Amino acid sequence: MAGTITYSDLRRGTIIELEGDAFAVIEYKHVAMQQRTPALTLKLRQLRSGKTFERNLPGNQRLTLADIENRQAQYLYNDGQSFYFMDTENYDQFPLAADELAEQSKFLTEGDTISLVYYQGQAVSVELAMTVDLEVVDTPPAFKGDTASSGRKPATLSTGAQVKVPMHITIGQTVRVDTRTGDYVSTVS
Repeated sequence: MAGTITYSDLRRGTIIELEGDAFAVIEYKHVAMQQRTPALTLKLRQLRSGKTFERNLPGNQRLTLADIENRQAQYLYNDGQSFYFMDTENYDQFPLAADELAEQSKFLTEGDTISLVYYQGQAVSVELAMTVDLEVVDTPPAFKGDTASSGRKPATLSTGAQVKVPMHITIGQTVRVDTRTGDYVSTVS
């Protein structure tokens, strides 16, 4: 059984349980005003749907930690509606709907080993590495003089993800992308 924490134990990425579902804390703010009850504002991401929203709670309310389990899995393929994974311990295969993965699906490459988050015995979310290396498959060419500026141009990566890359990047190069923000990090040599 999971325990409870106060706002002082709260950290980004903490997974809490509210109203019978699991949520990851993206941001939090605790405000204590004179002669008023303290308030806790949470920005949360629902693990099952990937949707984010804000929630205001009394600042002295204890939060319940979600009883989750992480397991290693390998991404196999997608059929357009679901993404299929294989548990690396027992070799069970199972799908996750595209809407359950939300933006994370843009960074999955067949064969990737990822961490699956289980809540109440069911896979509800994936945890990707902080960065992934993907090949640029389409981007407009740079023109003379463009490469010296700090401008960015759109690029389509091998997984279909769209990112803004520096002007000097060309088709066929591999770039490192931050999976949390979808931003270009560096060129991989």
